[in-house]
Amino acid sequence: MTADVWLPIPADEIEGLPDPSDSGLSYRFWDGGPDFPADPADCAFYAVPYMKGMEIAVRPLAAMTSVRVVQTLSAGIDHVEPGLGALRSGVRLCNAKGVHEASTAELTLALILASLRGLPGFVRGQDKEEWRAGFYPALADKSVLIVGYGSIGAAIEDRLAPFECARVARVARSARTTERGEVRALADLPALLPEADIVILSTPLTEQTKGLANAGFLARMKDGALLVNVARGPVVDTKALLAEVERGRITAALDVTDPEPLPAGHPLWHAPGVLISPHVGGSTSAFMPRAKRLLAGQLTRFAAGEPVRNVVFTTE
Repeated sequence: MTADVWLPIPADEIEGLPDPSDSGLSYRFWDGGPDFPADPADCAFYAVPYMKGMEIAVRPLAAMTSVRVVQTLSAGIDHVEPGLGALRSGVRLCNAKGVHEASTAELTLALILASLRGLPGFVRGQDKEEWRAGFYPALADKSVLIVGYGSIGAAIEDRLAPFECARVARVARSARTTERGEVRALADLPALLPEADIVILSTPLTEQTKGLANAGFLARMKDGALLVNVARGPVVDTKALLAEVERGRITAALDVTDPEPLPAGHPLWHAPGVLISPHVGGSTSAFMPRAKRLLAGQLTRFAAGEPVRNVVFTTE
């Protein structure tokens, strides 16, 4: 008996997939196009098209009456959550832990260094043939707070290690201890924010984290602090952030925004002290080889009847 697997990458480009003749898996390529590759009712494993938005991600779910695993290729799952209610019980939702840590951590450091050292101003100066010398802040000796200490938060700290930061504080949903030290609970944020020169947001988007960086959160940040958001746009209250940066009290580096994509004419585009990248934290050359390894590993376990990894939710 065969089981359909929907993949957003052609199966012949993924090394290590179970052989269809041995596993009973039938691979179907669908990257969000208007036509489905087969009857969704026959799909047992659905790998969601990457960076195609919620509408495409959830479009086949209601008809997937046989699906057993939904696998995202993103760290976040908020773009598929609206469609989970249409699924039968026992469907496992898996995220892409292990795929985006390197890329997102790299961009986080790039945004921090570019913001502190004034690289956007240098680019504008080069365009105008202006020599903009000056004295700029360094990452060395700064106090850093990572809000959202999962695998991406830990990867960010790994890359901060050579930069001689004064200290790195860590916050997650619940307190725990790691090899690098203590992770504090979200409830401790009010006490930690005034001590941080750089606040990095790397949380998933949940009901608890939506609007986490609101007016009160931002007001507790010290004067001159830098807010870096590589999480999701709605984790930050855009109106409250604009009020702070327009006063010149804090600066921001944002890979994600709310709304997103940021429309022409939005005040964030030209807000003082704000550096924006267009949600490219995971979109690098590092993505594809890691995504392929994830899919091959998950499908090898799926075909063998073994538990899949990275399960973040099971439907009831």
